[in-house]
Amino acid sequence: QVQLVESGGGLVQAGGSLRLSCAASGRTLNSYTMGWFRQAPGKERQFVAAISWSWSVGSTYYEDSVKGRFTISRDNAKNTVYLQMNSLKPEGTAVYYCAGRAPPVAGTPFFVSNYDYWGQGTQVTVSS
Repeated sequence: QVQLVESGGGLVQAGGSLRLSCAASGRTLNSYTMGWFRQAPGKERQFVAAISWSWSVGSTYYEDSVKGRFTISRDNAKNTVYLQMNSLKPEGTAVYYCAGRAPPVAGTPFFVSNYDYWGQGTQVTVSS
């Protein structure tokens, strides 16, 4: 069983930056695809970014609206995944969730149903 704990959320002005962290415990994230999703009030949980497993640098995937502004990364030694968010916009206000997809991994990493483990979420509020 994998436990995921997000941190780093908060209140930031539009144009600002935040770095979210997702620390895993229970087992190593080796071979796991990791993702970040967000859920705004009254809306469905949506894909933000994902990173595949690699001993060096995994393949990354981004939702179109965050490309060029957000960067997902992972530190295998620390069993942690990060989401660096720059140039934040008010529409980015949401609860951000970390998710883990256990091996064997096949298909796309874009959907909630692709993932097996979830964190409790961290609130990100972007003021205009």
